[in-house]
Amino acid sequence: MKQFDFLILGSGIAGLSFALKVAPRGRVAIVTKKNRAESNTNYAQGGIASVTGKDDSFELHVRDTLEAGAGLCKENVVRTIVEEGPARIQELIDLGMKFSESEHRAKDGSRELDLGREGGHSRRRILHAKDMTGHEIESALLDAISKSPNIEIFENHLAIDLITSQKITGQRGARSAERGNSEFRIPNSELENRCLGAYVFDKKNNRVETFSAPVTLLATGGCGKVYLYTTNPDIATGDGVAMAYRAGASIANMEFVQFHPTCLYHPKAKSFLISEAVRGEGGILKNLDGREFMDGVHEMKSLAPRDIVARAIDSEMKKTGADHVLLDITHKPAKFIIERFPNIYQTCLRYGIDITREPIPVVPAAHYQCGGVVTNIDGATDIAGLFAVGEVACTGLHGANRLASNSLLEALVCAHRAAEKILSSPVEKTDLKIPLWQSGNATNADELVVVSHNWDEIRRLMWDYVGIVRTNKRLQRAQKRIANLQEEIHDYYWNFIVTNDLLELRNIATVAELIVACALQRPESRGLNYNLDFPDLNPDWAQRDSVVRKII
Repeated sequence: MKQFDFLILGSGIAGLSFALKVAPRGRVAIVTKKNRAESNTNYAQGGIASVTGKDDSFELHVRDTLEAGAGLCKENVVRTIVEEGPARIQELIDLGMKFSESEHRAKDGSRELDLGREGGHSRRRILHAKDMTGHEIESALLDAISKSPNIEIFENHLAIDLITSQKITGQRGARSAERGNSEFRIPNSELENRCLGAYVFDKKNNRVETFSAPVTLLATGGCGKVYLYTTNPDIATGDGVAMAYRAGASIANMEFVQFHPTCLYHPKAKSFLISEAVRGEGGILKNLDGREFMDGVHEMKSLAPRDIVARAIDSEMKKTGADHVLLDITHKPAKFIIERFPNIYQTCLRYGIDITREPIPVVPAAHYQCGGVVTNIDGATDIAGLFAVGEVACTGLHGANRLASNSLLEALVCAHRAAEKILSSPVEKTDLKIPLWQSGNATNADELVVVSHNWDEIRRLMWDYVGIVRTNKRLQRAQKRIANLQEEIHDYYWNFIVTNDLLELRNIATVAELIVACALQRPESRGLNYNLDFPDLNPDWAQRDSVVRKII
């Protein structure tokens, strides 16, 4: 038994910033699937959206977020995160994070921050470190973490399941809160369902360990690998959402999966994102004939919100029969392109594409999970002792479509608020005895091809049936196939000793089930959920979440 005061699952911006804030008050364990720097944060190119420009305002940022969210954002959540953003940005800078600076100087002689612009933003407000912002943030946070004696990082460890009092005692806990209520009541009674820690698979030593803590934070990121084509790294298998669902937490709005419009299209380039900042700096979307096609689609043209751009590209590809479109920034000076986008320039060059001379072949790919584990703005879920922050959580900020670069901002603000809430109102410890992991009669798997086949089948059917454009018939087909696969995976999980691949397969199957279930609930097209059977907005579903709960 490994006992801590705080257990954090995930090592991105949400988990690391939370760890730094709670470490002075207790021992912290950070469990991460690969090495400590491997996270969705590390791959974030664009930056953090925050009001710092002289021509910007909180009201403008709030308006842009609400418009992108297509009527589903919780305005009080949006305002709080936007208004608290600058203070959290300053904390990052104080830790040593160096954002790119412009050539302009302030009155005191210091250089002003260089602000980028991305789709859906009416002002330049994206703080960035060229095109490697996430990597620089991750580095600054990990450097600070290394100096804390109270924080221990467990690399190459994958959480299997949350340990809850309900599972141990068999008692059904009462639900404690509704999303939208700013003050969640954190239950203290043993009769309420509460999280006590997690069972974790140590991949290096091939064993399951038991971690206990009165506070568990899910900071596991998103679920891009549920789809065949994604900008996400291999770790993004929706583990946090799947575990929370199995534990009885509420899950909402999983139908809103954001497809990034511009992933590099090349047979040897695996999931390489072409940042929206390229369009923010003047990049133009064209078809293979060189014709601009966004002019008649939206007033912001190539800088329209992501759901609109992704659907337009999908439509253009289907009309022309092409397997990709082009993103052209060759009209900008070569020196500017190379200095502003050094990582994108060098990566494309490795694949024989000189973006200063030729357009970039791009295609949409699954990018960001706007729904997730239902929380309030302080990260509290409806299971006592369980918190969720970052992409894994559904706070109400993103609504039906995330505004570009709001995600890192949300992670910073909500991690801070979760830490403050927990430290001011500590979660009571329990004297319930946690059983150690038992493998029972499970044996080593004899047919690993079952795992790899089911993995591929889920990702392909999600791409074909639950992609950018949907119909109820496709969704129902997907639901039936996923149900059959779930039976196979369930039998396999209980009969064989766990492996990393089996655990991730189990999680992507659960998340696929949730995405389809939420999509079938919503009788309208809103934001990222575009259904040909319901092409219009349904006013009855404005401000209404699609919620799924597992009956335990």
